Amino acid sequence: MKKKVIAIVCAVAVLAAAGGGVTWHFLGNGTKEDDNVVYVNTVKALTNLGTGNGMENRYAGVVESENTWKVEKNSEKKVKEVYVEVGQEVQVGTPLFSYDTEKFQSDLEQAQLDLERINNELSSMNTNINQLYKDKKQASKDQQASITLEIQEAELDLKKKEYEGKSKQAEIDKLNDNITNATVISEIAGVVKSINNDDSSAGAYSGDNSDNSFLTVLATGDFRVKGQINEQNMSDGSITEGSQVIVHSRVDENQTWTGTVTKIDRENARTGSNNVYSSSGDGMTQSSNYPFYVQLDGTNGLMLGQHVYVEPDIGQQEVKTGIWLSDYFINDVDSNPYVWADDGNGKLEKRSVTLGTYDENMMEYQITDGLKEEDASPSRRMDWKRA
Repeated sequence: MKKKVIAIVCAVAVLAAAGGGVTWHFLGNGTKEDDNVVYVNTVKALTNLGTGNGMENRYAGVVESENTWKVEKNSEKKVKEVYVEVGQEVQVGTPLFSYDTEKFQSDLEQAQLDLERINNELSSMNTNINQLYKDKKQASKDQQASITLEIQEAELDLKKKEYEGKSKQAEIDKLNDNITNATVISEIAGVVKSINNDDSSAGAYSGDNSDNSFLTVLATGDFRVKGQINEQNMSDGSITEGSQVIVHSRVDENQTWTGTVTKIDRENARTGSNNVYSSSGDGMTQSSNYPFYVQLDGTNGLMLGQHVYVEPDIGQQEVKTGIWLSDYFINDVDSNPYVWADDGNGKLEKRSVTLGTYDENMMEYQITDGLKEEDASPSRRMDWKRA
């Protein structure tokens, strides 16, 4: 629809002239004889209106990795040192950060003492049980019943103490593991996206700060584009799951990539004021934004974290031969098609044209006869008077 709005500005002005029985002429000396003015372009310029000049909606996006590794910090541990910074490249095995092991070391020493005490108690308990079995053999039948009860109680206490010993050993093993593996290393090759601590800000490669992971690494390799679309823009259906898009570099307009929208994340909307006014015009409305993801056909020349524009692919990059003109510039399409063109003397004439194929996506007709690329005037000012 944007295309139609832009195109119709010139078309309506020309049609108004036709309806009023007027002629147009150039102002050779830069003055005007009337207040009604129209600006026209060459046919060549008009046929290039759909090639990246804002005719299609564009959406902001950022290049991110398809694979992300998130490291959650152990709440029972204190981070001692971080070895990397946001934006740094890492390899598999690169040290990322380490935990403070001082408390683990002191707890380990205490646990080892506790285990030694438990083992000594177990030894004494086993000795006592063995003695009770010996006493039972030498005791009278009346005493054997009482000793049997003592043995059962002693063996129960022994099992409890053995369980206590196993638990203490498990505690020691965990403490040893915490000390040995105090340094966390990267499991993937990539770039550090965020570090959530007091000295570092999160989300260097994304505007989304909802990630509560302590450290996040974006894998190098396959990229995708994460864009954002407003719920009001979604209603026109230009961005839908499965639709083809063109990704534009913000630095070099001629550098583009193609891809497919794989997902619109409707479950993670972000609500905020987007300068969208209500129909009554009495204030701004709250509008939701939704992230969407683009799977790229190729990533050559893209960089992780690069900011780009995303626009629907409706064939605007297709190279066409001949003259293709927006249908809004063509009158009486179904009967005697014509356009208004410069007659070479600074006036507009009714120029009959022959139409060829119609491109429904671009809303353009192929002009097979009646116009040349150099026809009309290149952004020259014209006014009109009645014939």
